Amino acid sequence: MRRRHVAVLGYDGVRLMDVTAPLEVFGTAERMGGAYTVTLCSPTGEPVTTSAGTRLMPAAAAAEIDAAHTLVVPGSVEFPQYAPPLALLDAVAALAEVSERVASVCTGAFVLARAGLLDGRRAVTHWRHAALLARYHPAITVEPDAIFVRDGSVYTSAGVTAGIDLALALVEADEGADLAREVARDLVVFLRRPGGQSQFSVPSRTPPGADDPLRPVLDAVAADPAADHSLPALARLGGFSPRHLTRLFHERVGSTPAVYVEAVRIEAAQALLAAGATVTAAAARSGLGSDESLRRAFLRRLGVTPSAYRARFRSTTG
Repeated sequence: MRRRHVAVLGYDGVRLMDVTAPLEVFGTAERMGGAYTVTLCSPTGEPVTTSAGTRLMPAAAAAEIDAAHTLVVPGSVEFPQYAPPLALLDAVAALAEVSERVASVCTGAFVLARAGLLDGRRAVTHWRHAALLARYHPAITVEPDAIFVRDGSVYTSAGVTAGIDLALALVEADEGADLAREVARDLVVFLRRPGGQSQFSVPSRTPPGADDPLRPVLDAVAADPAADHSLPALARLGGFSPRHLTRLFHERVGSTPAVYVEAVRIEAAQALLAAGATVTAAAARSGLGSDESLRRAFLRRLGVTPSAYRARFRSTTG
């Protein structure tokens, strides 16, 4: 049986779990009979220090790997604030040329993007940075709510633990659902996580600072999601014309006012459902209106129904 060589690329500043999650999934699959050989490498083969301060000891330099079935590029807390170093980009480009498929975890998508591997493709990264990925790399179609995205032989995944979801999906594609399910059971995780990453994110993906011109508008939406937050009402509140307010939202929030208001209302409904509110009460108090409106919004944004979300996340304390 042909063994699949999985190369996970570590580098200074890499996020520890972005590295260890795929290593654990593929390593567990190998121990359970999967045809994998897993190698942790680095651009030079030297030890690397993760963002958590942990030192990792790669088994090889990138140049020593002459063929791989899968290349995994983890992310870093330094991206996208800083451009990936040239040595890392060179290593990724070289490894991608000798790999059958390439995958990134979290902000590793920024490395693939800078290496030109995502141009013309669909991709995802951590929800916090999805708008920046789209802005910096307009040739990429960013899908901000996905847990992972496949476009041809290139895979990208959302924040941190989504590396587990992605690696399990790759194992399932390679070895079948039975082995992938056994690996998921061993790791005590979902084989297929229900919903998208929006259910774990904070809707205020907004600029900090009390002096931001949008702050009064954003604060008003957060304080009372069920109030009248139509475009004219928000424009009056902020002292802007509707057109100028829309432009500010695009520039600073990365969405329209209506999309932002709905995101806040969905988050409010999530909190209400987790606290034990009924679907009807959550719909009314969040500003989403009827049960059916809430259901459509949840399915569109989170990929789950309100009742399923309530069953999964409802607090059993207090």
